[in-house]
Amino acid sequence: MAKIKAIASQVETVDGVKLLDIDPGQATNRTVITFVGEPEKVVEAAFRLIAKAKELIDMRTHKGEHPRFGATDVCPLVPVSGISMEETAGWARKLGKRVGEELHIPVYLYENAATEEKRRNLANVRKGEYEGLRDKLQDPGWKPDFGPSEWNEEVARSGAVAIGARDFLVAYNVNLNTTSTRRANAIAFDIREAGRVKRKGNPLTGEIVRDEKGNPVRIPGKFKGVKGIGWYIEEYGIAQVSYNITDINKAPVHLVFDETVKAADKRGVRVTGSEIIGLVPKKVLIDAADYFLRKQQRSLGIPEKEKIKIAVKSLGLDDLKPFDPKEKIIEYRLEENKNRLIDKTLEDFADETASESPAPGGGSVSAYIAALGAALGTMVANLSSHKRGWDERWEFFSGWASKGEAYKQRLLQLVDEDTQAFNNILQAFRMPKNTAEEKEARMRAIEEATLYATQVPLKVMQTAYEAMEVPEAMAREGLPASISDAAVGAMALRTGVYGAYFNVLINARSLKNTEAAGNLIAEAENILQATFEREQKIVELAREKM
Repeated sequence: MAKIKAIASQVETVDGVKLLDIDPGQATNRTVITFVGEPEKVVEAAFRLIAKAKELIDMRTHKGEHPRFGATDVCPLVPVSGISMEETAGWARKLGKRVGEELHIPVYLYENAATEEKRRNLANVRKGEYEGLRDKLQDPGWKPDFGPSEWNEEVARSGAVAIGARDFLVAYNVNLNTTSTRRANAIAFDIREAGRVKRKGNPLTGEIVRDEKGNPVRIPGKFKGVKGIGWYIEEYGIAQVSYNITDINKAPVHLVFDETVKAADKRGVRVTGSEIIGLVPKKVLIDAADYFLRKQQRSLGIPEKEKIKIAVKSLGLDDLKPFDPKEKIIEYRLEENKNRLIDKTLEDFADETASESPAPGGGSVSAYIAALGAALGTMVANLSSHKRGWDERWEFFSGWASKGEAYKQRLLQLVDEDTQAFNNILQAFRMPKNTAEEKEARMRAIEEATLYATQVPLKVMQTAYEAMEVPEAMAREGLPASISDAAVGAMALRTGVYGAYFNVLINARSLKNTEAAGNLIAEAENILQATFEREQKIVELAREKM
């Protein structure tokens, strides 16, 4: 652990790079380190990490269950946002060149950074592992892309490194109630893209079927973009099927899990749960929750936190150790320390509003009131979806609940966006004004910030008005006992629209561009009038139903 800490700490020596996760495995003797930042800084952090790993890890004494061929076995660069895969591959090549030249480590480029097709697949690059590296370096077809191609004392210690650019990979292990690696491998062969070798007669011991070139013929597994092996994990006392899922769209985690359950059941083996190594995109768990909710014929329009809980329980992610979404989901790690208004308790939000600070003000409060209105409409849809005797209508109400949940989330985002817009105006007013250039820049910044502060409450108006379709539908079709909730939802949304309207007016009057101000006010007037009419219609409908 001391070595792991020393290596991972190198990441934080680069300003602007954030260390997100350190996930060590005892039986695999392998640690996944995840960090994020701007490309140039991430590449610098990766270089420092690789250098420290070379210093502290001697591959001549290394053993572990997971395939590997170097102290830093693999270093993938993954585009998160604002960068293309092609650009990411360029950064991978720059990193590879520097590692080879300065650290004297053999470097193989893989995936989107690969120099030839056979090197795209990490399994090909790493074939033979560390123990076969000496022979690999002597093969002209496997000369490293960068760094030394001869076996010497330095290379014997460091091994090689694969550096590449790829989409997000999910390292995913499924737990079995057996100690049999053979059974685990058989399950992996059913699932993984490479499948298993085809044999004549007995599928286990029969003669291997070969094509005209002498290559073994393979029976493909169920999923493309999945690599898998079986192994025994001593620290848990069980066998696992270990997957690398390289395409979560073609091979969603929940489908890989379910098919693994089926393949295990055929062999008399039970899946007891699973584990995610490192971090995972939020989409993986949300999609899993939706999948299991559909199987139960339950509404999909429930809060994100509830979906995460359902995914964790359905996949058994807490089988071996606790699963903390705040630690394991990449988006949640990136949101840390943002100090958002919507993360406050109700009491703290009210206290913050009542304080001497001018923000949050009427705009943020209007957005929050509207979010509560959307939430009430969503609640009626969810209750209706689960009503006894209405089972054939669950998808209808689930669709409305999902719409309502989306409106609620957007309005909650606007709570903080409105306050940020106001803070932008304050920052613009604090800009220096000593010279003509500074005065011009300050005036321009104030105008831009004021325009944005006018557009945000207009977004609140538009979103809240559109969200009224949910309580409107629920007043007409929803659970009779909850029609009053639909009516209150519509009234709350109207209040959100009306409150945001006044924020449009007060900010628009400060704009120098009178034409833009007039257009924004005109649009706000139209939305306000339409909102009054729609609210009246919903309230009257609710009264009639009651």
